[in-house]
Amino acid sequence: MTRKVTVALDAMGGDRGADVVVPAALATLARDDSLNLILVGREEALGRARKQAGDAYGYRLAFHEASEVVGMDESPIDSLRKKKDSSLRVAVDLVKSGSADAVVSAGNTGALMATAKYVLKTLPGIDRPAIIAAVPGVESRTFMLDLGANVGCSAEHLLQFGVMGSVVAADILDKEQPRIGLLNIGAEDIKGHDVVREASDLLAASPLNYVGFIEGDDIFFGDVDVVVSDGFTGNVSLKSMEGLARLVARFLREEFARNPLRKLQGMVALSALNAIRARLDTRRYNGATLVGLNGIVIKSHGGADAMAFGVAIDTAVIEARKGLPVQIGRLFESEAYTCTRG
Repeated sequence: MTRKVTVALDAMGGDRGADVVVPAALATLARDDSLNLILVGREEALGRARKQAGDAYGYRLAFHEASEVVGMDESPIDSLRKKKDSSLRVAVDLVKSGSADAVVSAGNTGALMATAKYVLKTLPGIDRPAIIAAVPGVESRTFMLDLGANVGCSAEHLLQFGVMGSVVAADILDKEQPRIGLLNIGAEDIKGHDVVREASDLLAASPLNYVGFIEGDDIFFGDVDVVVSDGFTGNVSLKSMEGLARLVARFLREEFARNPLRKLQGMVALSALNAIRARLDTRRYNGATLVGLNGIVIKSHGGADAMAFGVAIDTAVIEARKGLPVQIGRLFESEAYTCTRG
């Protein structure tokens, strides 16, 4: 029997707020009758949502008012101190109280991380939460962390990221022993700075399925399931990938519109082009987990549309049903892991 879960949604976060969150919520409820959702937001936004939903979902769709909104460019510290009734904060509080199993927000990343860390705390044995998300690959998706939460990392932090990433990949990919790679400037043992080389030794001594160093061009080709890096490197890599995907799409449009013959060729190749576009569609990979917290927190891209936000909700549901924080907590308590920490 499918476990029923409840997910709190920050209806005010992101570039378009409730205009994206509400349609995504209703579509998700329509295809998953074991899911309950709580929309958190200002009164006027919730009123419109009630009208859209009607009586279709009954108790499965609840509403929780919040009087404030955290701006996308607002200081994380200011939002934490001054906006205790923001939709972001209230949604996280619902996870803390046990009213929700997970929270999804497209709001300010820094504010979400600061609030979630303050309210939910980190799991025992974890020094810093990290941001993990999936990117497209030839065989399957590949998970990367950290994607910006921790600019400077020790070897111990990178080991912890590897442990947490392994659990996330195992849950989402349904894979028993995900392959872990450490991002470096070369695959040889002598390459990289001292922290990366030390982290490699720790990962190799751990129970993880560690395959060694990988370079940036190895991320997409099925050799690893999880890529570990510090937050600076990971964030730059991710943004570079997103930019390259847009560049390729633009070049294709320009070339197929260059002259009538090219337009005809584009029409002939339309089905293949649509398939490529679908495989590279970043909306299919939306939803980054703030992993290492004592609760499930999913960050949706601020510019996500309803389809992409729905993907983020799906990620929250999977992790809630798998009990992600409990899995990670048990792993960090196990003798097999603690012995690698010296």
